[in-house]
Amino acid sequence: MPHEDLPIACQMTGLFFGSFNPIHIGHLIVAEFLCDEAGLSAVWFVVSPQNPFKKPAQLADVRHRLRMVQLAVAGNRRFHVSDIELHLPTPSYSVRTLQVLKERYPRRSFALLMGSDTLHSLPRWKNGKELMRNYPVLVYRRSSSKQQEMMPLPNIRFFDAPTLPVSASGIRSRLRRGQSVRYLVPEAVRRYMLRHKLYSP
Repeated sequence: MPHEDLPIACQMTGLFFGSFNPIHIGHLIVAEFLCDEAGLSAVWFVVSPQNPFKKPAQLADVRHRLRMVQLAVAGNRRFHVSDIELHLPTPSYSVRTLQVLKERYPRRSFALLMGSDTLHSLPRWKNGKELMRNYPVLVYRRSSSKQQEMMPLPNIRFFDAPTLPVSASGIRSRLRRGQSVRYLVPEAVRRYMLRHKLYSP
């Protein structure tokens, strides 16, 4: 986990929660874009062992997913990987994770990063209204989302980040069919998945 050596004014950290099953270039592009456009000091990729909205059978072992994220962000000084949810009860609830992070890193301010499709489900999260009230929410628009359904709220900022039609489910599907995922994921991640036969038929 990163050191607490930044000035207080530079401590806004974006939290990118996800199963990352697997992580792909779309995640990385958005995180890099929001670092610049939202003035973040860092983005922490918080790997969730069990998302309450996903079935466990759909997920690769969390140790593999964590390692793939580590490989994907290696070399980017603004990107860090958090395994905090691996040490908390499952399923993973963001409000609980944020409480622990605030206790461990009192000098940092945290913001949530998410796609506009995820924003629609935020009120259904555990203590979702509390999250929207207490933390900035940085939303990157997805073309598949219905913009007119989004209600403006004080803590929510929207960004037209460059997004690609790349999805983790699509990558898993290609691997199951024996097709290439080159350039859809970082090369180190591609090699890791092939070596460990992840998502293979």
